[in-house]
Amino acid sequence: MKRFIGFIKKEFYHIFRDKRSLFILFGMPIAQIMLFGFAITNEINNVDIAILDKSKDATTIEIINKISSSKYFSVEQLINNESEIEPVFKKGKVKAVLIFEKDFSKKLVKENNATLQIITDATDPNTANTISNYTNSILQKYQQEINKNIKIPYQIIPKSHMVFNPELKSVFMFVPGVMTIILMLVSAMMTSISITREKELGTMEILLVSPLKPFQVIIGKVVPYIFLSIINAIVIVLLSIFVFKMPVQGSLFLLAFESVLFIITSLSLGILISTLSSTQQTAMMISLMGLMLPTILLSGFIFPISSMPLPLQIISNIIPAKWFIIILKGIMLKGVGISFIWKETSFLLLMTMIFIAISVKKYKIRLE
Repeated sequence: MKRFIGFIKKEFYHIFRDKRSLFILFGMPIAQIMLFGFAITNEINNVDIAILDKSKDATTIEIINKISSSKYFSVEQLINNESEIEPVFKKGKVKAVLIFEKDFSKKLVKENNATLQIITDATDPNTANTISNYTNSILQKYQQEINKNIKIPYQIIPKSHMVFNPELKSVFMFVPGVMTIILMLVSAMMTSISITREKELGTMEILLVSPLKPFQVIIGKVVPYIFLSIINAIVIVLLSIFVFKMPVQGSLFLLAFESVLFIITSLSLGILISTLSSTQQTAMMISLMGLMLPTILLSGFIFPISSMPLPLQIISNIIPAKWFIIILKGIMLKGVGISFIWKETSFLLLMTMIFIAISVKKYKIRLE
């Protein structure tokens, strides 16, 4: 046990002696969280929506068919009352709920207007706004079709309502995404060079002949970065709350647990890269190029995953950042508990175990 503790201390000394490592760990995250949160525009495609049709007449069915047949929306489910709306949103798949008022067709004919309420999940404000605009566009086209031969035109009045982020603040979108990217890249990048650094400095031989077992070396490499990454996460959350006024609707304990889990997942991935690389430069390139673009593009941070081609949607499932962004938005903005995010948590746990198992196996091969 003393050898193991001494090994961990040695790793801390390595980190604090390297100014570049300290800059990556503490300087870069603060700079990114302050600068990386500005306007990002999105296009939507095949967004899942739910329908609450209180009228269920020929007109509402025709409008629903128009909406579902467009390339922009996919009707995920039909709900029966308003009490089902919040649970549907908390599950995370449905991004909008359309509510047709009672006697929709009768009001359209007798009063020449009827109301359609559009409720969107504004945890991603750009997507919510786009959903509302696209729905309005479909309704306008439908009105033009039915008003061709009518003297007094019928008017469908859309009423939009944004939930979880009614003011459409962009900070509500970028904070979870940037927090995920920073923790992923910093954690993976720093650990990816840890074992390769030993090789280049000529100290790998010492580890190879030491009484430490492979899993102890792997864990010893990860432990210091867990604490340092936790500090990063705390700084980001504090900046989000006090500088950007980001709310935390859910449990802080659950948020802390999920953040630590994601940090460990990222560190494990970095160690895997480290065991597969022969030089620090190779490890750095793999961690930057192999993780940065997939993390940014396929995590759902900038572009809605539902709008991507099917092959990319499938590939996105192996990106840890995707699941962590869903978890962060669920806890911070929707106030959900573990019962709503257990699937995402399970994926992160599974990925962590796989990364660590492969790392230990590859390290054993190097010992032989």
